[in-house]
Amino acid sequence: MSDPQHNQNEVPEETFISHLVELRNRIIRAGIAVIVVFVGLVYWAPDIFRLLARPLMMNLPKDGKMIVTDVTGSFFVPMKVTMLVAFVIALPIVLYQIWAFVAPGLYQHEKKLVMPLVSSSYLLFLCGMAFAYFVVFPTIFRVMAHYNAPLGAEMTTDIDNYLSFVLTMFLAFGVTFEVPIVVVLLVRMNVLTVQKLKQIRPYVVVGAFIVSAVVTPPDVFSQLILAVPLVVLYEAGIIAARLFVSKPAVEAEKESEGNAAQ
Repeated sequence: MSDPQHNQNEVPEETFISHLVELRNRIIRAGIAVIVVFVGLVYWAPDIFRLLARPLMMNLPKDGKMIVTDVTGSFFVPMKVTMLVAFVIALPIVLYQIWAFVAPGLYQHEKKLVMPLVSSSYLLFLCGMAFAYFVVFPTIFRVMAHYNAPLGAEMTTDIDNYLSFVLTMFLAFGVTFEVPIVVVLLVRMNVLTVQKLKQIRPYVVVGAFIVSAVVTPPDVFSQLILAVPLVVLYEAGIIAARLFVSKPAVEAEKESEGNAAQ
């Protein structure tokens, strides 16, 4: 006869292993998607880097150039940029693999919320990157060139340092544009109310300027470029929370969860 206690111990272990196997498969599929896009773009890696460097090149002095201080920098930096572009392009597939892994453990109302949430987060992150590329970079580089002119200093930068700078800016503005999503989630999860969000508005404004002072170059204009959108997006989040997260809807959701538990 088989030992019932032994069988009960095996079931959680088998379930855990099956989850690990599924997680591995999802990670492999997501990685393959990124690699496939990367292979399709690698031929144009120098062009992709030139496109990324365009905001700086347009504000360099006449005949100004970027420099390479590392022997392998001229090869690996365009490859890094291309890999990051491939990841951004393949991100919907990566997010779908994450969704497919966690979906079985979610309630029905949570499943309905996740897809719009993920889609809007992806679009807002892209908007943040676009804002950094088309608005922030030209403005910052123009200001920096203006500061360098009276000093008689030549404005040049290493391509690896430039990549680090633009990645920091992309991340900062991409996350900044997620603020409305965070605000809506906080209200929907009953962590904060719309009224409380309005009350803490002065602290958010101060925090926005502190964050911008840390992330952006040390001049007032560059700091305003990040701080002002952050405050505006916070206000947009409050409006979205008021429109899309109504009190009756939250109460109905709680009631349905209580009935399901019974």
